[in-house]
Amino acid sequence: MGAVKNISRAQSHGGLLLLRQTQKLRDLHAEALLEFDEIQKASHDVRSECLQDRRFCAVPGAQWEGSLGDQFENKPRFEFNKTHLAVIRIVNEYRNNRITVDFQSRDGSSDDTMADACDGLYRADERSCSANEAYDNAFEEAAQGGIGAWRVRACYEDEDDDENERQRVRMEPIFDADTTVFFDQGAKRQDKSDGKRCWVLIPYSRRAYKDEFDEDPADWPKSHSGQSFDWASGDLVWVCEHYRIEETTELGRYYRGLDPDAPEMRVSESEFEADPAFEGELQAQGFRLVREKRVKRKQCRKYLLSGSRILKDCGLIAGGNIPIVITFGKRWVVDGVERCMGHVRLAKDAQRLENLLMSWLAEMATRFDIEKPIVTPEQIAGHALMWAEDNVRKFPYLLLNPVTDENGNRQPAGPIAYTKAPNVPPAMAALAQMATQALQDLLGNAQAGEQLQPNLSGKAVELIQNRLDMQVFIYMSNFAKAMKRCGEIWLAMMKEIVVERERKMKALDQNGVASTVVLNQPAYDKETGAEFLKNDVTKATFEVDVDVGPSSSSRRAATVRALTGVMQFVQDPETVQVVTSLLMLNIEGEGMGDVNEHFRRKMVRAGVVKPTEDEERQMAEEQANQQPDPQAQYLLAAAEQASADAATKRAKTVETIASADLKRAQTAKTYAEAEGEANTQQLASTMALRDLLEPRGPSNQQL
Repeated sequence: MGAVKNISRAQSHGGLLLLRQTQKLRDLHAEALLEFDEIQKASHDVRSECLQDRRFCAVPGAQWEGSLGDQFENKPRFEFNKTHLAVIRIVNEYRNNRITVDFQSRDGSSDDTMADACDGLYRADERSCSANEAYDNAFEEAAQGGIGAWRVRACYEDEDDDENERQRVRMEPIFDADTTVFFDQGAKRQDKSDGKRCWVLIPYSRRAYKDEFDEDPADWPKSHSGQSFDWASGDLVWVCEHYRIEETTELGRYYRGLDPDAPEMRVSESEFEADPAFEGELQAQGFRLVREKRVKRKQCRKYLLSGSRILKDCGLIAGGNIPIVITFGKRWVVDGVERCMGHVRLAKDAQRLENLLMSWLAEMATRFDIEKPIVTPEQIAGHALMWAEDNVRKFPYLLLNPVTDENGNRQPAGPIAYTKAPNVPPAMAALAQMATQALQDLLGNAQAGEQLQPNLSGKAVELIQNRLDMQVFIYMSNFAKAMKRCGEIWLAMMKEIVVERERKMKALDQNGVASTVVLNQPAYDKETGAEFLKNDVTKATFEVDVDVGPSSSSRRAATVRALTGVMQFVQDPETVQVVTSLLMLNIEGEGMGDVNEHFRRKMVRAGVVKPTEDEERQMAEEQANQQPDPQAQYLLAAAEQASADAATKRAKTVETIASADLKRAQTAKTYAEAEGEANTQQLASTMALRDLLEPRGPSNQQL
């Protein structure tokens, strides 16, 4: 009986918990609807203008939409779309000067292998997911209408392999960002790094919606609709990706062990809650509490919403950031409202005026291309069809009825008069010229750069190109801010998804050469003997910078031109060899891949180019396995023999010198001994002589 009561209580508790969760999701859905409605009201006019600008630039016939098209509905409506050409020039300038992410150490260290590894990993992720499609779409939408965006997503490395749980980061395009991407009104920074909420609208067909979510579709309240059927299709259902930043505070406790030189160990409050006995284990091991600090933590959660309910709680997003990157063409905040525009907005009126004038002139030219006869009804009666079909059938002659006079007599007569083409008013000619000039002023006079004369100096060409580049600079600068934000989101994601030990990942250098980077690789410090992880991406804390420069092919072509010019001034043979190798390394063409690789290996071995880890390992293996050269061995042996002979000769020389010194010493000794004997003999002779000279008798003694 007690067991039955316990089961009943558990079921009741589970049902209450489920009810609370359901009510929480309902409240969250209502809050999301309310916030989104407020954002739409505040940004409706701005977003609608951005959409109209993109249609004006890209959709045929859109330049006559609105009241102007209604006014000239039954008249010729030609389009001379110069705004499209201006936008294409801006887009081409960007594609020729790609913006890349550069990770830099915060302490300014130039020798940071982990930062270089992150640069290579980011480039590899870009190539594997075709990130240029996302970048190009966002930049073009921003240049046309004013807003572009793309999504950063962590996904499985191989989604078809159930056992492979390794993840990488992808960049995916978001289309029609001006009507599908919304951040909360509190996000004031341009890159939206301070945003707390984000809504991304996704279109579904009604059949696709029902197949995926197994329910009748309920439209998300999307208020933006254009003036063409493709935006007002009743078959579309809008579903929303909703991102929410959740901020929490966590108490962190710092412990120190018995070793005073060891770093402090931080333990979070959640770790103690997960294991209540953990604190006792720390105390038993000699750890003592040093200090406590409360830290703010933020995490991002994703929901999938429809117009009626929350379809799915997608869980937490790796990295803790809203993974939506937004970019603007031109952006201002006026009266507390974020306003933006692209390159088309200010030129729309001048473009409409030119289309109107050209269409009117074309209509005038076609309607009054020939002089038409003016006749009376009596003259044309019975021959009207012949005159009407003359343009097609080209009759050899045309008939007219004779005219009767007052007396009833018939008289042959021709047309009464002929129509004349109207004269173009001077005001219209001046207006057409002003419209053309206005378009050039607003869109940029690209003809100045395209019609360069061959006799212009290099300085003049550079000034003209700089003037054209300044018209594009604001778009490139704003897009660089978005790219920087993308790098920050990517790094935060990588720190959470790449946790495997000794994981090998593909990396690319600036020239697109692939290599392998081993992350989280165990290693030992030679000085302290402590174990650490080499290339630990989880501890990568870098500043993200961006580099604006030409694309890889353009950069190589410029390098080849520069090196070709330098060759004529170089005299040193070693420098000539280096410049030649660099020249061959950067030449592109059919079948040049192997040649480029050969000269790269040559320059790496010469120490001119810094080798990658794979190249260093390969050179070490080659050096270890390299067979000795016979000629080199012979020369080495000859050198050693010569060295030995020289040593022998030096030894003989030393021996000869020593022998000579010995002989000199012996000679000196002989001289000394001879001199000693002579002195002894002289002394003996002196004593003998003295004895002879001195008398030895008693008389002498008495004296």
